[in-house]
Amino acid sequence: MLALTVVALWGCNFLAIRSGLDHFPPFFFAGLRFAVIAVPVLLFVPRPTVPVRWLLLYGAGFGFGQFALLFAAMEAGLPTGLASLVLQSSAPFTVLLAAVFLRERLGGVRIAGLVAAVGGMTIVALGQGAGDASLVPMLLALLAGMSWAVGNIATRKAASREPMRLMLWMCVIPVLPLFALSWFVEGPEAWSTLGTSFTSTEGWLALAGIAYIALAGTIAGTGIYVSLMSRYPAATVAPLSLMVPVVGFTVAGITLGERPAPSALIGGAIVVLGALIAQGARVDVTSRTRLRRHDSPGPVEHSPTWELAPESPHVDGSHCAQPAPPRGRPRRPDAAKAR
Repeated sequence: MLALTVVALWGCNFLAIRSGLDHFPPFFFAGLRFAVIAVPVLLFVPRPTVPVRWLLLYGAGFGFGQFALLFAAMEAGLPTGLASLVLQSSAPFTVLLAAVFLRERLGGVRIAGLVAAVGGMTIVALGQGAGDASLVPMLLALLAGMSWAVGNIATRKAASREPMRLMLWMCVIPVLPLFALSWFVEGPEAWSTLGTSFTSTEGWLALAGIAYIALAGTIAGTGIYVSLMSRYPAATVAPLSLMVPVVGFTVAGITLGERPAPSALIGGAIVVLGALIAQGARVDVTSRTRLRRHDSPGPVEHSPTWELAPESPHVDGSHCAQPAPPRGRPRRPDAAKAR
């Protein structure tokens, strides 16, 4: 149920992105969507207890790379529904990177489900005219998927017990790099669009898009996703994102008039089936693991000895004093019985 919630939230996220890009330049918009989260995080949320290198890699991959490239691809003309599809290339990228860097084993069922889902994505892409789309936006979206996969690997390496705090602090990392990129590429006039957003309908829709991306897409959707990624293998969680284009195409068709072709509907059904097969592999693996744990003998418990223990140091470095021997002459056992 949590995974399906992420799918629904992220599928609608692309409509919010389109609303924002209709008013803001792409790099400035990407920096702004992280800034609205980063400011309260710096003030009120403690930093997660993870190595800094994994936090930086997570922010660079999932935050900076993914959204800078995705927003640039959509600004360059990649349709909303097709963008939601191409970005899910992160799933096979994650599986491959996890096999290489995390040594995660891929079972036959999981590989079959992943291949079926990728095949369904190809059918959807061809049905939606991916062959007619410009090469540059497609490549940018594919690189965004690769950046997302790098962020997934960083999440697994961080192994945080505080996934929500990890996700929130990830939002801090890309803010300054994105604003610096916007300054050099889009110019200082990009900041003027923030002032005009309060004076037009298009601007208010863009602000509503930022609010949805920050609250629903990032805090809720990404927070749940990071929690699942920290608890289960990356090759198990990543294929679930392959169902996001189904929601993305549906929302784009209803609101923007992007009508999916019949082949796209067939491909979408294959994507869902493949993702469910890949996810179902987790149940089998988990069941076998639990069975092995149940059959394996438990740890051997040693009986305590009644010998006098030596002095043991406390945590603070002090020592436990041994009990003083009893005073007086010890009684003989036969004398005690006589009494």
